Amino acid sequence: MRFVFKTNYRQDVDLFEHNGQRFWYGLLMLALLVAPLFLGTFYLGELALVLIYAIAGIGLMLLVGYTGLVSLGHAAFLAIGAYTHAWLLTRGWPFPLSLLAASLFSAAIGAIVGLPAMRMTGIYLAIATLAFAIIVEQVIAHWETITGGYRGMPVPKAEFAGLDLSGPAAFFYLCLLITVVCLLGALNLLRSPTGRAMAGIRDSEISAQSMGIDLARTKSIAFAVSAGFTGLAGGLFAHKLGYLAPDAFTLLTSIQLLLMVVVGGLGSMHGVFYGAIFIGLLPQGIAMMRDSLPSAVGQLPGLEPGLFGLILVLFLIYEPLGIYGRWRKIRQFFEEFPLYRKATHKRQKQYLRTERVR
Repeated sequence: MRFVFKTNYRQDVDLFEHNGQRFWYGLLMLALLVAPLFLGTFYLGELALVLIYAIAGIGLMLLVGYTGLVSLGHAAFLAIGAYTHAWLLTRGWPFPLSLLAASLFSAAIGAIVGLPAMRMTGIYLAIATLAFAIIVEQVIAHWETITGGYRGMPVPKAEFAGLDLSGPAAFFYLCLLITVVCLLGALNLLRSPTGRAMAGIRDSEISAQSMGIDLARTKSIAFAVSAGFTGLAGGLFAHKLGYLAPDAFTLLTSIQLLLMVVVGGLGSMHGVFYGAIFIGLLPQGIAMMRDSLPSAVGQLPGLEPGLFGLILVLFLIYEPLGIYGRWRKIRQFFEEFPLYRKATHKRQKQYLRTERVR
């Protein structure tokens, strides 16, 4: 078992705790960089989709996992980013500027949507974000002059400085670069006073307020940053789809994003990538499973959302810490064997005594 002996304050904010992490993360990055040399077009496309989900998951993790605000409407921000980016490209905007503008516009909408978060928590906030997602879906469907309505909207090719970024390898490297930048930005945000204030609100709003944290300001920032990351993922998702339509951003998409952070592991950036891999591969697994099931079951139209809901409920009941939490338990078991104690990860109440005054 590794113990890190800290000798200066800078070690508390380092991105890597020890050289072992630097080695393994460096090896992972090297494997991703050489992946296009060994993988075919289909698998590169699936990896790019996983990275896009990871970018959206980073944004949702900041809101749900680190601030404690539940959102069932993040598919709306994904749609806003996708349609804004595609519309700006058709107006002749350069690719990087269009992608940045789509992210900033999504962040501005997120800040406005975050205003009700000052007064609502729990199920009420979830219902409010769900209503917002339904409103955005209807706007996209009926604002035909901008979005094309149900006819859809073609997405121009991703090009910059004469380079074609729409190829499988080029698009994969683009998604990888943006994912790394977003991850570094999120980690640095969490180390800042704003990130620590977000974690304080998640643990106890009353305690955070007594420490002088501005709840309204911090919640609005959390919504804006989360929406900005998701809008950025939406811009890349538009190129992945190639053609935008309202049925690509439904309630099922919001459930998929929420399922990703819950299954991966709330309160951990590692969990974002575990969840993104899980969500990216799950639809393919369901498609393969349909062929082996009886036709009466395999052809059910609600099979996929039903399985998503079932998996979400099972994880909430039996594995609330997600895949990353289970991996930590397995790793700790082997590190401490044979002195491992069964009560090490015994579930405890997640609220403080100060919360009982509500």
